[in-house]
Amino acid sequence: MSAATRPAGVPEPPLDAAAVGRLLDVSRETTDRLELLLALLRRWQTRINMVGRTTLDDAWRRHVLDSGQLVRHLPPPPAHLTDIGSGAGFPGLVIAIIAGRPVDLIEADARKAAFLREAARETGATVAVHVARAEALDPWPADLVTARAVAPVADLLGLAFPFCRRAAGGGRVLLLKGATVEAELTDAAQSWTLSVERYPSLSDPTGVVLRIEDFSPRTRPLPSRNDRRDP
Repeated sequence: MSAATRPAGVPEPPLDAAAVGRLLDVSRETTDRLELLLALLRRWQTRINMVGRTTLDDAWRRHVLDSGQLVRHLPPPPAHLTDIGSGAGFPGLVIAIIAGRPVDLIEADARKAAFLREAARETGATVAVHVARAEALDPWPADLVTARAVAPVADLLGLAFPFCRRAAGGGRVLLLKGATVEAELTDAAQSWTLSVERYPSLSDPTGVVLRIEDFSPRTRPLPSRNDRRDP
């Protein structure tokens, strides 16, 4: 049943490995490695809460496709890639698997960091796992910072800025966001100058991929709506 003929309120059927492999244009070998990641995630989910349980019913769409769509927006090698709040590996570990490039994964939860290390071993992904909050680390130059479901845009820019500031020419940020994205961007513009491009999400009709470049903190915040006075 196509989206055009599906009754309102009826969810789309789950995507499988083959469908997501075609959408992301990856090899069968890469799809098999992503399957290893999901199988490991399901085993760990029985012990600790890695992701929302209902998302596993459509894990290929909700996690693999959602994360993997960022690969098409990566800067070319040897750009340094860093993922903040990696959790169960989304999006950073998926990027490392699909792109075949090293990624620094920042995750404060020691249990999830242990999962990331085991998942990297099983899938052959090249990652470095940093068990800390991003703001507690001595930042390294990151040409690209990615994040998903970690914090509002304004807060994520604050976490990413020390890494991007050290990159040659300044780095960029790729964020996976949902229906509240415009409100988050409005809020972020109060304290940040930024250049934003929006791309429709492949995994969520209400979602968007944000590419943010040339961002820096404002010397003083813009007045809030309540502070403004009519002339």
